[in-house]
Amino acid sequence: MGGNGAASAGALLREARMAQGMHIAVLATHLKVSPRKLEALEQDRHDELQGPTFVRALAQAACRALKIDPAPILALLPPAGQRTLDDVGGGLNAPFREHGMRRDPALELDAKGKGVLVTVLVLLMGAALLWLVPRQSSSPDSSPAAAASSAAMDQVLGAASQVVSALTPASVPALVPAPVPAEPAAASAPTSAASVAAVPAAPAAPVLVPDHLLQVRATVESWVEVLDGNGQAMISRTLQPGETVDLDGALPLRVKIGNAIGTELRFRGQPVDLAAATRDNVARLELK
Repeated sequence: MGGNGAASAGALLREARMAQGMHIAVLATHLKVSPRKLEALEQDRHDELQGPTFVRALAQAACRALKIDPAPILALLPPAGQRTLDDVGGGLNAPFREHGMRRDPALELDAKGKGVLVTVLVLLMGAALLWLVPRQSSSPDSSPAAAASSAAMDQVLGAASQVVSALTPASVPALVPAPVPAEPAAASAPTSAASVAAVPAAPAAPVLVPDHLLQVRATVESWVEVLDGNGQAMISRTLQPGETVDLDGALPLRVKIGNAIGTELRFRGQPVDLAAATRDNVARLELK
């Protein structure tokens, strides 16, 4: 290239491209950007681009396409992180949080409620077993044993009712024990046992919760910038092919992706279609 130490980064890129006889439109097609953006880069009109992060990413991609060393050109460009997407001062210099999602107290309460429900079910099953103790004889000698069995079942069901009433209404539905007859006839014992055994219900299947609020995965090199609801930058850098980043922060999240075709986005565990929010291969969207 020219060897002029005072040359700008854009001038060095233009000299390298012209030295290889490559038209600016051909290079723009190879980089999947508009020729207007390359012209702005070569003429150092950085205010027409999407901030220092995009400028450096575009310059590095152009150097790779021209097979030249990007270090001298990147050294002449403004460092990434001086400004945010909408001129939010100081956002990019704030530490970003990629992990550590807070647990929802409602989920912890639901887990405790399920544990208590299991305990209640065990108590009810024990009561059913006591009730199913076979009565071998209907003679007067068996009356004390039957009375003791009925009293034991009353105690177990009473304890189960106290445990259930201690739960919050949102966590576990109240279980009301069926009234127990004082001394049912021997012929009605199978029917009563069946009604007691039918009280427990199968617990509901657990709800799957995604580990992180936002996940970004790059299939090719792509620069990504995400701001949380407080205007702080959660991430602002170039992702390498195959790299995945998990993010958590205050909503709404404002996302900007420099290579939308080579980037996959998941919000609350669901894939996000970037096509509707993409222009010139740059995606801009807000997630709530």
